[in-house]
Amino acid sequence: MTTTAGEADVVVRPRASGKRDGEGKGVATTAHIALILWSLLVILPLVWTLLSSFKSTQEILGNPLSLPSKLRFGNYANAWTTAGIGQYFLNTVIVVGSALVLVMVLGAMCAYVLARFQFFGNRVIYYSMLGGLTFPVFLAIVPLFFVLKNFGLLNTLPGLIITYVAFALPFTVFFLHSFFKALPGEVYEAAQIDGAGEWRSFFSVMLPMARPGMASVAIFNFLGLWNQFLLPVALNTNSNNYVLSQGMASFASQAGYAVDFGALFAAVVITVAPVLVVYIFFQRQLQVSVTAGGVK
Repeated sequence: MTTTAGEADVVVRPRASGKRDGEGKGVATTAHIALILWSLLVILPLVWTLLSSFKSTQEILGNPLSLPSKLRFGNYANAWTTAGIGQYFLNTVIVVGSALVLVMVLGAMCAYVLARFQFFGNRVIYYSMLGGLTFPVFLAIVPLFFVLKNFGLLNTLPGLIITYVAFALPFTVFFLHSFFKALPGEVYEAAQIDGAGEWRSFFSVMLPMARPGMASVAIFNFLGLWNQFLLPVALNTNSNNYVLSQGMASFASQAGYAVDFGALFAAVVITVAPVLVVYIFFQRQLQVSVTAGGVK
């Protein structure tokens, strides 16, 4: 009986294993097909935009799907100078760069204190930060308008920087809180024993250990701030201080029916390129951060 049962097991198990292998291959094939279709939906519009940036307006309107007859790099020059994309790009770099540095420093310090120190009101402050994530941006436009106006910061780049920091800070604190919470306390205690103060312990010991989280939240903040449209449109009507999103909208609307589509597509490429470059170079940090968070 035992031998028969063993033989039966030998017969049954390969069949079950083969069935599971078949199901696994089917799931993998379906997943690959879905990923390929999704990749095409993302990549093809980018390729079409890049090719269109080298065409003339007549070529774009005549046959949008054709290849450019020649590479017209003058479209990029026209977009950078005539359309003013160069000034808008510089404004965006100043606003996003300054806001990103401020929000990363302030967010890291706030998340570190809330995660590592227990004091009266700790949880109130933390949950207040979380409440900021649920607050829709458009509900704060009118109050922000009057606050910036009263402080003389309306239609200025510093006003936009402060606003960007305020709206990116809750997400930064929420994201980094878990990283600082999971750091080993023994390292902090060793730094204290060696004579390091609170500031030295934070900047020289604890902050470098949270580097994967810092890199990830910096990428997310950069993408969100670079593509921001509602806040600058509502709080910045000075054309000299336009950011890229405003400049693109102004360039397309002011040209009317005489729009230079080649320069317009070139401006789109200039706007999208920094986002793609940042993501390509720092995607490894994102993967490391997600893996570290999963292990913790």
